[in-house]
Amino acid sequence: MANVIDQDQQWLLNCLSATLDPNPEVRNFAETSLNQASLQPGFGGALSRVAANRDLSLGLRQISSLTAVLLKQFIRKHWEGDEDVTISVEEKGVIRRNLLASTDDSHRKICTAISMAIASIAAYDWPENWPELLPSLLTLIKDQSNMTRVQGALRCLALLSADLDDTVVPTLIPVLFPSLHTIVSSSQTYNMYLRSKALSIVYSCVSVIGVMSGVYKKETMALMAPMLKPWMDQFAIILGQPLQPEDPDDWSMRMEVLKCLNQLVQNFQTLAEGEFMIVVEPLWQTFVSAVGVYRRSSIDGADDSFEGNYDSDGADKSLDSFVIQLLEFLLTIVGSARLRKVVLSNVKQLVYHTVALLQMTEQQVHTWSMDANQFVADEDDETYSCRVSGALLLEEVINSCGVEGINAIIDATRERFSESQQEQAAGSAVWWRIREAALYALASVSDQLLEAEGSGGTNICLGKLIESLVAEDIRIGPHEYPFLCARVLTLVAKFSPVISHTVLQQFLYAAMKAVGMDVPPPVKVGACRALSQLLPEANREVVQPQLIGLLSSLKDLLQQASDETLHLVLETLQAAIKSGAEVTGPIESIISPVILNVWASHISDPFIGIDAIEVLEAIKNAPGGIHPLVSRVLPHVGPILNKPREQPDGLVAGSLDLVTMLLKNSPMDVVRVLYDVCFDAVTRIVLQNDDHSELQNATQCLAAFISGGRQEVLAWAADSGFAMRSLLDVASRLLDPNLDSSGSLFVGNYILQLILHLPLQMAQHTPDLIAALVRRMQSAQIAGLRSSLIVLFARLVHMSAPNVEQFIDLLVSIPAADHDNAFVYVMSEWTKQQGEIQGAYQIKVTTSALALLLSTRHPQLGKVNVQGHLIKSTEGITTRSKAKVTPEKWTVVPLPFKIASLLADTLLEMHEQVQFDDDEENEWEEIEEEDKDGDKDLLYSAAAGLSSGRATYDQLEAMAKVFDGDQDDEDDEELLSAGDPLNQINVASYLGDFFTKLWKEDRQLFNHLCQNLTQDQVQAIQTVVVHS
Repeated sequence: MANVIDQDQQWLLNCLSATLDPNPEVRNFAETSLNQASLQPGFGGALSRVAANRDLSLGLRQISSLTAVLLKQFIRKHWEGDEDVTISVEEKGVIRRNLLASTDDSHRKICTAISMAIASIAAYDWPENWPELLPSLLTLIKDQSNMTRVQGALRCLALLSADLDDTVVPTLIPVLFPSLHTIVSSSQTYNMYLRSKALSIVYSCVSVIGVMSGVYKKETMALMAPMLKPWMDQFAIILGQPLQPEDPDDWSMRMEVLKCLNQLVQNFQTLAEGEFMIVVEPLWQTFVSAVGVYRRSSIDGADDSFEGNYDSDGADKSLDSFVIQLLEFLLTIVGSARLRKVVLSNVKQLVYHTVALLQMTEQQVHTWSMDANQFVADEDDETYSCRVSGALLLEEVINSCGVEGINAIIDATRERFSESQQEQAAGSAVWWRIREAALYALASVSDQLLEAEGSGGTNICLGKLIESLVAEDIRIGPHEYPFLCARVLTLVAKFSPVISHTVLQQFLYAAMKAVGMDVPPPVKVGACRALSQLLPEANREVVQPQLIGLLSSLKDLLQQASDETLHLVLETLQAAIKSGAEVTGPIESIISPVILNVWASHISDPFIGIDAIEVLEAIKNAPGGIHPLVSRVLPHVGPILNKPREQPDGLVAGSLDLVTMLLKNSPMDVVRVLYDVCFDAVTRIVLQNDDHSELQNATQCLAAFISGGRQEVLAWAADSGFAMRSLLDVASRLLDPNLDSSGSLFVGNYILQLILHLPLQMAQHTPDLIAALVRRMQSAQIAGLRSSLIVLFARLVHMSAPNVEQFIDLLVSIPAADHDNAFVYVMSEWTKQQGEIQGAYQIKVTTSALALLLSTRHPQLGKVNVQGHLIKSTEGITTRSKAKVTPEKWTVVPLPFKIASLLADTLLEMHEQVQFDDDEENEWEEIEEEDKDGDKDLLYSAAAGLSSGRATYDQLEAMAKVFDGDQDDEDDEELLSAGDPLNQINVASYLGDFFTKLWKEDRQLFNHLCQNLTQDQVQAIQTVVVHS
C-alpha cells in the first residue's frame, strides 16, 4: 500500500521547500517555523515518516533528503531529553522502525542520512534499548537479491563500528565476521565498493580488539585465532594481482586490506607471524607494481592519479592515499621484531623501490614552482605525502636493520644516482627527479648516518660520498633544475660535519650568491635553508667579506617574502647576523627598520613576531647594536604602552615582548632608559587591563625590569615609596583569586624577582604575601600556575633558613579554606605537584626545600597526611562508564614519608637519565640483603651490596649534570633566575649531604623513612649516602 502524505508530512515538505527559497523573508520564516515545530511532541516521528516515504515524487524525494538530515540533528540534540523537548517512548519506537525500514533506500543521499541517524540513535540505545538492530542489519547484508539493502546495512554497520567499545565487539565479531567474509570473498556477487565497506568494518572491529589485547590478551587471542587464517587467505587474494592504473575502487579496497593487516601485525604479532607468510609474496607484488603505477600516474602525470577524489562516504580514493597506507604498513613490518626477518632478505630492493616513491610528483613540481610558501610549508611541516612516508620508512630501516639498512640506503642512492646520469645522457627532460629523490633520501636519514659514522658503526666515508654525489651538480644552472639545485645546497648543509672545509666554503659561497641572484624561488629557499645551518659553524674570515652583501640581499628578500617563506628568511637573517657580529652594528640602521616593519605588520601572527624579535635580539647582542636599537624602538613603543586601549589587537602584547627582550642581559644604562619610558605604563597595564596576553607579557616585562634594575628600580623613581607600593599593587592584582588564572600565569616569576632583588622591602610583607599566595593557589585552574606558586613557597623556605621552623609556624598560623591551616594545604598541593614541576632551576629549588623542611623534624610534619600512590583497579579495563562511577583512589601517607619518597624519586630519575644517556639499561644493580634477621639498619645492610666507591662517585658526578646539562637552552624565566645562588645547587650532592646527615644524627628516623620506600628508592638513597 502506498504511503499516504498526511497533513503533517505535507506541512514539513512545504516548510523544507521554503527553506530553499531565494527570498530571505520566506526562508527565515520557514526556518523559524521548523524550530518552533521541533519543540512539539511528535515532530521526530513526523520527520521519520517523511524520510521513509518512497512514494514521493522525485522533486519531493530530493527535499525529503533534507528531512533525513534534519532528523539526524534532532536526534543528536533531543534524543535523551532536555528542558525543551522530551521524546516519548512510543515516538522513539516509531522513529527507530521507520529508519530501520529505510536502510535500503535507493536514493543515496537519503540512505546516507538515514544511516547516520541510525548510528546516532544506536549511540544511546544499542544494544540495551534496541536489541533488534543488529539482527535486522545482519539479515539485510545476507540478502543477495537486493544489493541496495546490503549497501544500506553496511553503511549503518560502518558508522556503528566506528563507535564500538569493548563490551560489544567480543560478542559482535563471531556473528558479524562470517557475513563480512562472504561479501569480501564473493567478487562475482558484490562490487568493490561493498567489499571495501565490509573491510572497513573489519578494520574498526579489529582496532577495538587490538586496544583490548593490552588487558585481555588471552581472551582476544582466543577470539581472533580461529578467524585469522580465512581472512589472511582473502587478503592474499586481493593483494596478489598487480596494481592497475586508473582503478580507484581497487586502490580503496587494497587500502582497507592494508589497514586491517596493520592492526593485526601491531596487536597480534604472535598470531599474525604464523599466517603472515601467506601475504608476503602478494604484498610484494602489490608494492612493486604500485611503484610503477605511481610513477606513471603521479610522477609523470601520464595516467590519472585521482588526486582529490572521494567516494560518497568521504573516503579518499586517490593513488597517493593508497601508496601512503602501503608505506605505513611496510614501516610497521620493518619495525616488528618478529616480522622484519621477512624484509631483511629483500631490504635492498625495498629501499631501492622506496627511493623511487620519493620523487616529486608532477602536481608538486607545478604547485611548488608557483608557490614558494607551499614548498616551504610542505618541506617543513612534513605534510601527509608519499615523500614523507617514504622517508619515515627509510628511517625505520636503519633503526631496525642497522648496518644492513645503512648499506641498503647507500647502495640504492648510488644506483638511483647512476640511473639519473644515464637518463641525463639519453636526453631525458626529467632525469633530475630521481637524482633529487636519491639526495632527499640521504638528507632524510642524515642524523642517523652521521651518528653511525661518528660511533664507528659503518665503514662508509660519508664526507667523500656526499662530495662525489654533488661534485657535478654545483655547476647545474639554477634556472634549468631549480629543485635539484635547492636539494644539493640543503644536502651539503645537513652533512656539513663530515664535508671538507674547501667544499663547504664553495657551497657556502654559492648559497650566499644565490640569495642575491635572480633565480627561481625554490633555489632561494634551498639557499636560505643551507645558510641557516652553515653560517653558525662557518669560518668568520670567509663570511665577513660577503656579509654586508648577504644581509642586504636578505633584507630585499624579506620585503618580498610572505607567510612560510618569511619564517625561513628571518631565521637565515638571524644566523647571518650572529655569524658576523662585528659588522652588524654599523648596519643596524639598515636592517632594524625592515625587521620592525615586519614585526608590526605581522603583529597578529605570534610565530612571525617571535622570529622578528629574535632577529632584533641578535642585532642587540652585536657590538654597538643595543644603543641605536633601543633609541629606534622606544619612540614607537612608548606611546603604544601609554595608550593601550587605542591600539589594534596584539600590538600591546607584542610591544611588551619587545621591551622584555631589550631588557634581558642589558647594561644598567639601557635598563634605566627603558624604565623612564615604559615602567609606569607597564605597571598600569597590569593594574587596569583584563586582556590575558597583555597581563602575561606585562608581568614578564616587570619581572625583567626588577631583574635588570634591582634596587635601582626604586632609586630611579621620583618617590621610591610610591614605586614600591606600585610593585606591591601589581602583586596584589595578579594574586587576586577572582582574576582568571591565565592572567596570573607568570605571577610566580614576578614575585620571585621581588623577593630575590628587593628582600628587605618584601620581608615585612611576608605574612600577607603567603596568605595571598594560598588564596591564589586555591583558585588556580591552571596546573602551571600552581607549580609556579609552589616554587615561590620553596624559595621562601630557603630564605627562612636557618630558621625554617619559624616559617612552618608562620604557615600554620595562616588560615586556608577547607583545610586546617595554610601549611596543611600547601604541603598537600606541593607533594601532589612536585613530580610535574618543570625546569632545572624549579626542580633544584623545590627539591632542596623539601629536604630543608624534612630536616627540621618539626612536630607539624607528622600531623599532616597527604596523597600517596594510586590504588590500581583489579576490575580489568577501565571504560569511560566505569571511570564516571568509580573515581581514582589514592593511599594517604604521613608527610615525612611522602617527602622522603619524592626525594628518592628525584635521585632515581637522575640516575635513569644518566644510564639512558650512556645507552645502559634503566635499572640499578640489585642490593644484596645481608644479615636479614640481625641488623635493622637499612643503610648498613645495603652498603655491602654496592660496587666500589670510585664507580659510584662517578655516577654521582654524572647525576649532578642531569639538571645542568640544558643550561644553554634557557627561556626567559630561566634567564631571570640565573642570578639566584640556588641555581648552583648540585641536587645529587645536596641530597647526599641531607640523607647522610639524617643517617648520622637520627638513625631511627632514617630507617623508619626507608621502611616505607620501595627497594629502588632505598637503593637510590644508599648510592648518594655512602659516598657523601
